[in-house]
Amino acid sequence: MARNFTLHARAILALGLPLVGSHLAQMALNVTDTVLLGRYGVNELASVTIAGTCFFIIFIFGSGFAQAIMPLIAAAVGRGDETEVRRDARMGLWLSLGYGLLTYPLFWTSGRWLLALGQEPEVAGLAQQFLRIAGPGMVPALLVMALKSYLSALGRTQVVLWVTLAAVLLNLGIGWTLIFGQFGLPALGVRGAAIATLTVQWVTFVILALYAQFQPSLRRFHLFSRFWRADPAALGRVFRLGWPISVTGLAESGLFSAASVMMGWVGTVPLAAHGIAMQVAGLAFMIHLGLSNAATVLAGRAEGAGDARRLREIAQAAIILSVCFGMVVILGLLTLPAAIIGLFLDTSHPEAPQILATGTGLLALAALFQMGDAMQVMALGLLRAIRETRVPMWAAAVSYWVIGIPSSYALGFPMGLGGNGIWLGLCVGLAFASTSLMARFWIMAPQVPAAPV
Repeated sequence: MARNFTLHARAILALGLPLVGSHLAQMALNVTDTVLLGRYGVNELASVTIAGTCFFIIFIFGSGFAQAIMPLIAAAVGRGDETEVRRDARMGLWLSLGYGLLTYPLFWTSGRWLLALGQEPEVAGLAQQFLRIAGPGMVPALLVMALKSYLSALGRTQVVLWVTLAAVLLNLGIGWTLIFGQFGLPALGVRGAAIATLTVQWVTFVILALYAQFQPSLRRFHLFSRFWRADPAALGRVFRLGWPISVTGLAESGLFSAASVMMGWVGTVPLAAHGIAMQVAGLAFMIHLGLSNAATVLAGRAEGAGDARRLREIAQAAIILSVCFGMVVILGLLTLPAAIIGLFLDTSHPEAPQILATGTGLLALAALFQMGDAMQVMALGLLRAIRETRVPMWAAAVSYWVIGIPSSYALGFPMGLGGNGIWLGLCVGLAFASTSLMARFWIMAPQVPAAPV
């Protein structure tokens, strides 16, 4: 058993660490905007915090089709069915493209519904400026995610990592130039951040598409050949697996988005501190998400090959690795909160001491929900490997919307705990989700046949 654990752990880390790096780099695209605008102005930081949350929740709701590609392709690889690899990937791209085109009216009218959600007029106006420019980036963002799922399922995680890292550097360069008006250009503030984000998303898509089409070992899949031809069977397969993933993602992101909205009711300074703390918690989450993706691919291949023993051993190894990484993250959040927050904040701003004090408390609460967050995303990855998405959707919806959001509101306002109460509600929702989803996986995972007597 120990030998099998070592073998599976090495395979998970070999596939997962580049994915962890690519997820961290993807998150760094948003962190870059936070760092730059944190040195530009508090209202600008608050507006991009809420705008980024809005973009993310719409993105997550449409990303289920891109995410569905990964377990479907992994299972097809396990069966040795290369034709199905191409069919599922292509229809995942179709569904992602269609959804992305439908979202732009939401971004154009964003100021109106942000005001309706109780945001301050100046923050809502700046957020709308950002979203009107960055909104068309939904199409390449979803296509990039679909291509990343396709490449990851085929074991091409290194290219995903390097392209994402290059995108971070490009975003930093363009953002710094346009936000602050370098090289004689006007200072565009949030508009500069939006232009940088849009540019990077399209550049990233073009690079990954060219790689997927022309890399020698991938040419046999002919991903973009006759791309315009519909494939109803594959389209239905991706849609059926993908839409519950979208709703599950919406349930979770809805919990965190509701927390952002409620923090806006508390005040601009708490919202800015929340934005920083959420970025830090998100960076930690990306570690577990990368390991979960690796578990999806490897367990999906085992499922496709009909190897129940290997599937369960991979699941056990992935869970142990995620717990170990989670303990390291908890230690860092509890011992280095001021140093971490200082990376995102210009300490010369008069509001800086308040943001630092508020953010320190929020990071302690982020440490509290680390294990719940880690286990729920690992359980979701393993459930997707066995193509179980509908019951997890309902479990997530109840945990986050029926339990988590009401808990955040009750603890934050009627009970008077403010921002700390809102974050305690997050802990409650994640605890319910992790318990129910992990139990569902071990109930549904294929059983190992009994040894012959």
